[in-house]
Amino acid sequence: MSLPAKPIETLTLEEPATEAKRLAAEVARHDELYHGQDAPEISDAEYDALRQRLLALEAAHPELASEGSPTRGVGTAPSGTFSEVRHARPMLSLDNVFSDGDVTDFVGSVRRFLAMAPEAELVFTAEPKIDGLSMSLRYENGRLVTAATRGDGTTGENVTANIRTIDEIPDELPAGVPDVIEVRGEVYMRRDDFMALNERMAGSGQPPFANPRNSAAGSLRQKNPEVTKSRPLKFFAYAWGETSEPLGETQFDAVKRLGDWGFQTNELMARCASLDEMIAQYRRIEAMRAALPYDIDGVVYKVDRLDLQERLGFRSRSPRWATAHKFPAEKATTVLERIDIQVGRTGAMTPVARLSPVTVGGVVVTNATLHNEDYIRGIGNDGQPIREGRDIREGDTVIVQRAGDVIPQILDVVLEKRPPSAEPYRFPHACPVCGSHAVREEGEAVWRCTGGLVCPAQAMERLRHFVSRNAMDIEGLGEKQIEFFFTTDKAAQRIAAPADIFTLKARQDALPDTLEGSLQRLDKVEGFGEVSVRKLFAAIDERRRVALSRFLFALGIRHIGETNARRLARHFLSFDKLRKAAETARAPEGKGDPGNEEWREIVGVNGIGDVVAEALVDFFAEGHNREAVDALLAAGAVPLDEEPVGEVSSPVAGKTIVFTGALERMSRDEAKAMAERLGAKVAGSVSKKTDLVVAGPGAGSKLKQATDLGIEVIDENAWFDRVGG
Repeated sequence: MSLPAKPIETLTLEEPATEAKRLAAEVARHDELYHGQDAPEISDAEYDALRQRLLALEAAHPELASEGSPTRGVGTAPSGTFSEVRHARPMLSLDNVFSDGDVTDFVGSVRRFLAMAPEAELVFTAEPKIDGLSMSLRYENGRLVTAATRGDGTTGENVTANIRTIDEIPDELPAGVPDVIEVRGEVYMRRDDFMALNERMAGSGQPPFANPRNSAAGSLRQKNPEVTKSRPLKFFAYAWGETSEPLGETQFDAVKRLGDWGFQTNELMARCASLDEMIAQYRRIEAMRAALPYDIDGVVYKVDRLDLQERLGFRSRSPRWATAHKFPAEKATTVLERIDIQVGRTGAMTPVARLSPVTVGGVVVTNATLHNEDYIRGIGNDGQPIREGRDIREGDTVIVQRAGDVIPQILDVVLEKRPPSAEPYRFPHACPVCGSHAVREEGEAVWRCTGGLVCPAQAMERLRHFVSRNAMDIEGLGEKQIEFFFTTDKAAQRIAAPADIFTLKARQDALPDTLEGSLQRLDKVEGFGEVSVRKLFAAIDERRRVALSRFLFALGIRHIGETNARRLARHFLSFDKLRKAAETARAPEGKGDPGNEEWREIVGVNGIGDVVAEALVDFFAEGHNREAVDALLAAGAVPLDEEPVGEVSSPVAGKTIVFTGALERMSRDEAKAMAERLGAKVAGSVSKKTDLVVAGPGAGSKLKQATDLGIEVIDENAWFDRVGG
């Protein structure tokens, strides 16, 4: 997939807004695929490039910029196999970079955020990025009390009993450690241990693991700790979460202290005083990659000074003070046997290549993404040729690439091996599932089925999304079960819409004690039985009451993934308030009304811009959507009110703050991060619900709005006086 090559400064007056809207929608779609459906279509590098182009457009045209970008999200929710542990401090993921130029940009962004001169000293650490499973170990008074996986970054799985079986993780720490300390790092398996384990599994008739990372994750998530104990797991410590006292003044010294306590730390970690030293360390580690006894997939750079890390703070999905420099993707050659079209729950028709099996990076690959019609034809998003204009055909010998551990993609075609009978691929203009007409909207590369709710592929996918782990998380309603309930012709068993899930037991209980009634009873269906049906009903009842953010995400609103659902939930706190705002924010002509108080409130939520707000308003403007939600609530689904977050003792805790104009003592981003650390909500626009406006030189319309509304306005110095900075 190719990004527009046209320089931003040469775009016409109309082009920036059109491209920014398209990019925002594309990034949001890939967020949804990756975090909502576990079905990514593009590599990390392509995803990062999309986001960087959007940021560049917004920087060049500030009027297009929203307060955030739909390119955030962390991990996945706990599986339910283990009890849940809420992290005292979030376990976030890292942003990725893929070139030396990207590293230069990362260092530059750090300096700009800190308003640091180019000649000022800025030291980073560089260490191998271990390809394992992230883990947080909580010690209280020197004793291990809890071990938790990263999960969705907020809540992880409690795997304490299994972690205690790993020799490299101490149960007790030496005297002098903080009263509370969360040691964080990576559980992994050495390559030689992995090969030996797979040989043992093959010898006992068990399927082997695909790679050491999967082996480590699978071994750690065993219900029986004795199984975990039999697996040769290791642990590298490289970070920390909550701690009752500082571990040092620098990242390097703090990690060294973890080593002094008995944890294994990576000996390849080094301090780098310049960009050249960072790249040199990356090259050194890359050259050693094959000889290392464990798998790595890149090098992690972190700002060394911890006080600078504190100032830099976090985005919603990653720290600003760290990034991962990934190694180049691995490639292989195979034959494309056929091209299938998959229809997603939004109607998007995605071409998928079915391949002759080939091993790429230790994983057997049989499928690869083809992105869209243009990608198959050899055309980029800008209309210019990619692969030098070579198209992709069934029967071609193709080069397959795995990048960023996502679904593989076809990188190129070996033309000299193309069969004479291979014909150019004709993209279908009708849905292969329901036969409905397909459309390709102007400015989009995706064909979409117009069948909507009548298309089985979309309806079924909507249901699968609704019950998925990160949404309602209803155990016992997996892919096969949803397909059964959706396709059955028996009314007492059928689930055609989310509300039907919560009426299933009532419909079963109401069946008459007759032959006809018995034929519709679930416990008479092969594969169910009394025990499984009872467990299914219990699981459904257990998930009638769910967090507001989960409920909102489960509705499947376009552009509202997990991160945006959390943002909206934490702002509005209740579903009724959110729905009322969405239903009253629409102008008569059908768009969000900038003069409408509710619309300004929605777009003012930190991280929610026009694209996401329009999607939310559009959803509740559709009568069938409102009917489906009403039916869901009437069936007994209850979105719980959100508990206010960030309860911090500060003069601005709980207040809604707007920053406007130029700031001199800190950057705008640093100001927002500071306010959020102090428990405030940061909004991008002024409304009646704004509590305080911090205005610098050059403040314009926002300052006028605040004055007209009688909202308190202070300058930057008064802000620091107020918060004690």
